[in-house]
Amino acid sequence: MKTTKLIHTFCVLFLGLFLSGQTIQAQNTRMVQVANVIVRINPQKANQIDYSTNGGRTWMSRYSGSSCGEFIDLVHYNNELIAITTKGIYYSTNSGRTWMSRYTGTSCGKFLSLMNNGKELLAQTDKGLYYSTNSGRTWMRR
Repeated sequence: MKTTKLIHTFCVLFLGLFLSGQTIQAQNTRMVQVANVIVRINPQKANQIDYSTNGGRTWMSRYSGSSCGEFIDLVHYNNELIAITTKGIYYSTNSGRTWMSRYTGTSCGKFLSLMNNGKELLAQTDKGLYYSTNSGRTWMRR
């Protein structure tokens, strides 16, 4: 059973890197490649963003604070990092060093996950699938 889970985790990581070249997801830790840096939500502190410059061997804190709430999901889209947090959708233009609020509406429901499909930003919410063509400023139901 442990071997099967390990193989599954490896396959998810490999396919995420191979197919998208952008996003890796495994064991509820979201990581995103931005240039030569990997950025992730800290698995122990949900209000912290970490980064690695050596392929994930070591991690350093890039952002820690309560103004955004806790980070839930993270995606790279249109040269920005976009995050679901407990306070709404936030974005960073400097690889996660600082974060600004982008969307705090409630009409879409609770945001659960984000995905960049190459043309638009997709969000799974507790009310269904939504999409945005303007980096998460407005959302339409799919």
